[in-house]
Amino acid sequence: MNKRTKLVIALAVAGMSVLGSIAVLALPDPPDAGPPHEPPQRDMPVDKPTRQAVIDGVIANLNRAYVFPDKAALIEKDLRQRMSRGDFDAIDSAEKLAETLTDDLQSLTHDKHLEIRYFEHAVPAGQGDDPSPQEQADEALHQKQVNYGFANVGRLHFNIGLLDLHAFGRPQQAAERIAAAMTLLGDTDALIVDLRECQGGDPDTVMLLASYLFDKPTHLNDIYFRTENHTEERWTTASVPGRRYGQARQLYVLTSSDTISGCEDFAYALKNAGRAKIVGETTAGAAHAGSPQRLSEHFMMFVPSGRPINPVTHGDWEGVGVAPDIKTSAKKALDAAQLAILEQMLPAQTDPMRKDDMQKHIDELR
Repeated sequence: MNKRTKLVIALAVAGMSVLGSIAVLALPDPPDAGPPHEPPQRDMPVDKPTRQAVIDGVIANLNRAYVFPDKAALIEKDLRQRMSRGDFDAIDSAEKLAETLTDDLQSLTHDKHLEIRYFEHAVPAGQGDDPSPQEQADEALHQKQVNYGFANVGRLHFNIGLLDLHAFGRPQQAAERIAAAMTLLGDTDALIVDLRECQGGDPDTVMLLASYLFDKPTHLNDIYFRTENHTEERWTTASVPGRRYGQARQLYVLTSSDTISGCEDFAYALKNAGRAKIVGETTAGAAHAGSPQRLSEHFMMFVPSGRPINPVTHGDWEGVGVAPDIKTSAKKALDAAQLAILEQMLPAQTDPMRKDDMQKHIDELR
């Protein structure tokens, strides 16, 4: 799967997870997906009626729910003009049709969550609504296998804490892991949160972890829903189920170009709240949330219907990503964050031997 199709998080095998009133997972992988370098499924031929039905479904879903109605109208105009010119007439492959439409939509909107997918096996009617019991069971098993996104908790030299997250899992299961992690990290002198391999997740878990890193309720990123014409305010909580880390100690967040969606939410919110410094690469730039919708028996699309609104920037990171405060390669980001932390710690160090050791480590990191 390439970066475009690996949009948000690989937590759910079925990909139909609804998080409160918002679904943030991308479309599911086709069944029987093969290895990354082999065709994951058999293609199928498409004719003019099939192309017409898929494109009509895309237009209808965008006009109904896409977060920017004006862009939906422009997309409709563009697609209908292209159909009238016969631009799609030569496409006789289902895979090619899905790829072409996805490229067209993303080129018009720069929205990385906007995607059309083909499925060899028929998509049941109603797919894209509530997940089936089997889908829920598959998701629960996969989340357990990836430990709800918690890859590693550790302590680096000079008492710097490290929290390595590959996803923000469901709050029901992630909450106890966050509490345990923050207890283990509670006596560290600074903290690094590593999101370089983080593929998104549940916005409620983003807020839960962020709540440990502030001293009082703090307004972070809101979410506007077009279909409900409603904005949901997002604040950190006044209390947490565990040991609060607080906001006095240094906090650095590591990012890569693969850091995406909910993980970008965390980085963007903490950066603009003045709580964290971002180190590494500009993130993927996928901010919008929504849900999968069935277009036809073999086609689905992901329709972004919600967008974040930051109280500081009054915008989000869609299409541009979260820019680092300290720009470096993802590979060097951990060293760069340690260097920045130690350079701030060094002047206050009173133990001559420890200060000398710290200076040597700074020189090595440079």
